[in-house]
Amino acid sequence: MAFLGRHDDLTLLDQLWNKKEAAFLILYGRRRVGKTSLLTHWLKTSKNNGLYWVAEPSSIHDQLRSFSQAIYNAANPESPAPPEFSFANWAQALQQVAILCKEQRVALFIDEFTYLLAADPSVAGTLQNVWDHYLKQDNLLLVICGSHLGMMQRHTLSYQAPLYGRATAQIRLQPLPFGITKKYFPTYQAHERAAIYSIWGGIPAYWERIDQSQSVSDNIRTQLLNSNNLMQSEPRLLLQDFVSEPHNYVGVLRAIANNARTQKEISNFSGLQQGHTSKYLGVLQESGFVERRVPVTVQERSRQGRYHITDPYLRFYYRFLSARQAQLAMGVQTQVLAEIQSHFLEFIGTHTWEEICREWTLRASVAGDLSMMIDHVGSAWTKHAQVDVVGINRAEKQLILGECKWSPKASGRKVLSDLVAKTNEIVPKQGEWTVSYLGFARGGWTEPAKDFADEVTQNPKTAANWKSSSVQLIDLDRVDIDMQKWTGS
Repeated sequence: MAFLGRHDDLTLLDQLWNKKEAAFLILYGRRRVGKTSLLTHWLKTSKNNGLYWVAEPSSIHDQLRSFSQAIYNAANPESPAPPEFSFANWAQALQQVAILCKEQRVALFIDEFTYLLAADPSVAGTLQNVWDHYLKQDNLLLVICGSHLGMMQRHTLSYQAPLYGRATAQIRLQPLPFGITKKYFPTYQAHERAAIYSIWGGIPAYWERIDQSQSVSDNIRTQLLNSNNLMQSEPRLLLQDFVSEPHNYVGVLRAIANNARTQKEISNFSGLQQGHTSKYLGVLQESGFVERRVPVTVQERSRQGRYHITDPYLRFYYRFLSARQAQLAMGVQTQVLAEIQSHFLEFIGTHTWEEICREWTLRASVAGDLSMMIDHVGSAWTKHAQVDVVGINRAEKQLILGECKWSPKASGRKVLSDLVAKTNEIVPKQGEWTVSYLGFARGGWTEPAKDFADEVTQNPKTAANWKSSSVQLIDLDRVDIDMQKWTGS
């Protein structure tokens, strides 16, 4: 599969390489997101002088021997080191990197750095000392890369970390955006690519498993409903990076996947005490697999927080597959597939479609395609109302409210009138606000809906502390084309 996307990340690597002094990049992100592919692609295409070394989950002595031989062989290509060769310690091995930089600039990529930290946390301090006294004076581009987000934060990025303040730049590599899917999956229509994205997310390693000659349903059957398939073990492998006993974490994830949003709801669903649930949620938030969201119109510490699974595959797995392992082990695929299909439209609409629409809103604001520039996009809710897409500009007192519908049929006037009716609930009580509306519908909009949008635009609504400005109606094709334009390069 061709390497697509990552333009900004590749550009940053080029900029760091072209610096006249030493540069240090910290690259991190969840497993399978494409960190290794990014580094190796840059090495291949740039043809710069580089050394790529990957740590393995073995003893620190094995790691040191492997790294030592890689450094020695790079410095002495005509006389490779014997199999038993190793420098005395990590400080000595890292100091030898200076030899590689004597005559030309060198890129040294240390992948899976968290395996080193797991075997010996003091490696971070050793690297910091060698960087301060030797490597930062060398003609070197150093990149350390890791998948364990919490460990990378603690040992490289946090204020207490040995390597804090040493990095020239950092990248938290994100999944590929929806706008890239057209290039990866040219044979699928937009709604099919949205379905794929709702299951496999933007993870390139998952995309490579998909057979584009088959339908989405057939790919679900062949790639996910076979008990011997590698994707069945993926959630366990992802969790094992963070916890040794994942059972209670699985209970929490399954609760959230089944629409338990508060600590109390999650505790009730999973049977865990709220104090324990809080601890498990903290670890899952650190891992990046779960986040706590609050309405964008309130303060971050609001008690209205709700928990969501951010990783699409984990969300899909714990919603549809986790509790059906016995059926899958017996080869009962038809029942499971029927269950998925009966809830799939709702699943896509509730999660992926809303997330894509929020991303579109933020990007459209940046591109100048909206009537206002917004600072932040999320959702908002009260006891009496919920709005799928909410963009806010606090300084200018501007608000965007959006409704998302994933039905293949055209959405009607009532969807928009209900959205406008929620405005009083969502608009902050302080200040005078300007509100515009967005309607996102996979199947487009009926003529009465378009007439209503024109009425509100031409005759603005007003209330005690807000007035409306405009209504835009958007369908899936428009979102798909725009996202390709903004993120498909």
